[in-house]
Amino acid sequence: MSILSLFVVIPVLMLLGLWLSRNLNQVRGVMVAGSTCLLLLSVWLTVTFVQMRGAGNTDAMLFTYSVPWFKPLNIAYSVGVDGISVVMLLLSSIIVFTGTFASWQLKPMTKEYFLWFTLLSTGVYGFFISIDLFTMFVFYEVALIPMYLLIGVWGSGNKEYAAMKLTLMLMGGSALLILGILGIYFFSGADTMNVLEIAAKHNIPVEVQKVFFPFIFIGFGVLGALFPFHTWSPDGHASAPTAVSMLHAGVLMKLGGYGCFRVAMFLLPEAARELSWIFLILTTISVVYGALSACVQTDLKYINAYSSVSHCGLVLFALLMMTRTACTGAILQMLSHGLMTALFFALIGMIYGRTHTRDIRKLGGLMKIMPFLSVGYVIAGLANLGLPGFSGFIAEMTIFVGSFENADTFHRTATIIACTSIVVTAVYILRVVGKILFQKVADPHYETLTDATWDERFSVCCLIFSVAGFGLAPLWASNVIGDAVGPILQNIL
Repeated sequence: MSILSLFVVIPVLMLLGLWLSRNLNQVRGVMVAGSTCLLLLSVWLTVTFVQMRGAGNTDAMLFTYSVPWFKPLNIAYSVGVDGISVVMLLLSSIIVFTGTFASWQLKPMTKEYFLWFTLLSTGVYGFFISIDLFTMFVFYEVALIPMYLLIGVWGSGNKEYAAMKLTLMLMGGSALLILGILGIYFFSGADTMNVLEIAAKHNIPVEVQKVFFPFIFIGFGVLGALFPFHTWSPDGHASAPTAVSMLHAGVLMKLGGYGCFRVAMFLLPEAARELSWIFLILTTISVVYGALSACVQTDLKYINAYSSVSHCGLVLFALLMMTRTACTGAILQMLSHGLMTALFFALIGMIYGRTHTRDIRKLGGLMKIMPFLSVGYVIAGLANLGLPGFSGFIAEMTIFVGSFENADTFHRTATIIACTSIVVTAVYILRVVGKILFQKVADPHYETLTDATWDERFSVCCLIFSVAGFGLAPLWASNVIGDAVGPILQNIL
């Protein structure tokens, strides 16, 4: 069995442990033990992967393992990782670990909540290690299904509507995906669903690629907040409980960009080249529209949700630029945004748990009342608007420099338009920080509120350390990602 299978085995053992737990302390113990093991495993995998690449191992995928699952359709449980998968696994483990502590005080039905939360994380881990199309799709569905209950039962606000809207739109994307996957399988002539083997055969006719490329790209793009299929995202984020918002925006939405690059563009390269201009227009709209929409929101979660639409749109935008620098920046942006938005949603959930409102018009003076959470919010905001020293600056600069490498007018115009989102982001971030932290106290009752507890401080500090760490020392991640992006782009171009 491959070491990668532990990323699925450990969450399954966590599910068993949670099911057997009889009290809150046992539930917390299982979650802390399991999430810690996953974090340590992902760190070990990252270090080992870097060492193997440094030693000269140039295989497309490392730690590969395959066993037949359903032979009539040549479906196999096939796993393997490259640099992109490794950083996504590291991101996922950080978010699951910190999300556990962010949900430390969650009630009621804590056990049931963590059961569904762990099932969601199982799907995420399985998706990132899979190199078989059908296995990847199965884990993709496992990651989506728990969202309905996590939002519909433990959410807030108009949670039933948000949960149903999210589920229907993502399942609609899944329907397009299964059609696209079957089209790739039957027209590739490779008699396999292994991504690497299909790419090596390169047998899919161009006209067929043009039919199935939109199915795959839109199917994954729905989860990646592609305009105009993004509308589920703000409602889903706003209604989800704190840790679910962290995992949802921090990791789950990254499945969209990852799938677009790994499946749609890698396996259907001619269609990607010929049809990219259509989706480039849509992603440019996503980047600017998401930022402008965030400016007019009054709910903290909606502000961050529309910010996520803009930043995830930037991921797809950079991938469609099809330069090595831009695509490396896209993966860095997935990593950076995952950490930043998880930090944002964690802090918003903690503030909401005390003030019982997310309306910025009813908040004020929080820096005086809860200084730790307020300073954390300022740091998250500065990282989000791309301040040098944080991960957001490295990712966005890499994207825009790489995008401008395309010498034609169309691509450079789209890049300039997308760059305007930086200014708009500064507007809504600084507006919110000034409004809720530094104006006078909006409600005398807020004077009695307490600052962050130990579990909240631990979660926030871990995320701040990660955001600053990737911002100050990004070279290793950039090199690992760039080495993985190169072979994919060679197949596309």
